[in-house]
Amino acid sequence: MRSRYLRDFCQLDESSKNLLEGAIKKLGLSARRMDRILKVSRTIADLAGDQNLKTAHVAEAIQYRTIDRMR
Repeated sequence: MRSRYLRDFCQLDESSKNLLEGAIKKLGLSARRMDRILKVSRTIADLAGDQNLKTAHVAEAIQYRTIDRMR
């Protein structure tokens, strides 16, 4: 998915936005990494059968990103 489609397919509610913004600040993530987290969140939501992204999906995607940084 290209970045320009993220706004259409990866809409976040207020709590998810706050979580992602906090992770960006705390982990020093770039815009590219933020896009990747949104894409992974979308995949997690799809696998769960959810139409909309939830805070849990974003949190799980951030967790995967944190694990990647530890390696």
